[in-house]
Amino acid sequence: MEFNAVILAGGRATRLGGVPKPTLKYDGDTLLQHALHAARGASAVVVVGPDVPGSGGGGEAVISGRAGAGGQLPGRILLAREEPVFAGPAAAIAAGLAALTKNGESSPWTLVLACDMPHASRGVGLLWAALESSPGAEGAMAVSVDGRKQPLLGAYSTAALEREVGVASEGSGLTNSSVFRLLARLNVLDVEVPAGSTDDVDTWEDAAALGIDYELEADVKSQEETLEEWCRTLLQAFELEGVEVDINEVLAVAGVAAHSVVRPAAPLTTFIAGYAAGMARGIGQASDDASMNAALELARKIAKEYSESGTGTE
Repeated sequence: MEFNAVILAGGRATRLGGVPKPTLKYDGDTLLQHALHAARGASAVVVVGPDVPGSGGGGEAVISGRAGAGGQLPGRILLAREEPVFAGPAAAIAAGLAALTKNGESSPWTLVLACDMPHASRGVGLLWAALESSPGAEGAMAVSVDGRKQPLLGAYSTAALEREVGVASEGSGLTNSSVFRLLARLNVLDVEVPAGSTDDVDTWEDAAALGIDYELEADVKSQEETLEEWCRTLLQAFELEGVEVDINEVLAVAGVAAHSVVRPAAPLTTFIAGYAAGMARGIGQASDDASMNAALELARKIAKEYSESGTGTE
């Protein structure tokens, strides 16, 4: 069957200490390379997520690797990013579809894959077989042996996906919306796939169970502990021991600034946001938590608007 592929490779990976899932190694290749191998045969592939190694900044990348024991990776991979960043998988699917359309890549079917399932290729063929035997279906999604549905290992009618994205965009939008909600009106087949096909990596325990190389775990934990200790040290030095700082949120805002403006904008943005929060708290406008949350949210909003205005250089 003729198809394009959308591979979801974003997300915060908070339970992995921020280590990007696509870069984790399994059986000699990254999880992203395994996802690309699972999408072999696609007319076009778009990876939705942060820049990947080999990207040239022009919306496409060349990713090398052997993808396990067999199969060739596509040489040209389109890149896209959901808006806003970290808006969730439904928004990422919409961004992938938009990127394919923009680049003139049209196909009747779209394979949707999360990049953190190293054995997804075991189930892809069964999805196509189910669709071939059911002409009226608008899609097929994997179901694990214990009955759990996994829409991020699925093949769907491109026209139907685009229709539902359009409906959602006219309504509440897709930010933080679920994929199940996006697919709710589609006639989707449930396809049981072999054991392990939908096993994914959300935690270091998941990585260990799958045999994924997680040598970085100790370094990540050490980094987290160091950041927490450094945060306490700074707060003490500035006599702010009672202030609660959400380190992950601060780093997330820094990441948005780096992606939407230029990389050095990250520390500058967090500094100014922190300064503004301190000023607001100092004149009694709001509590510590409210001041910080408002400042970070405003910084995130401004960074996004800056990127959308076309004034950014990256």
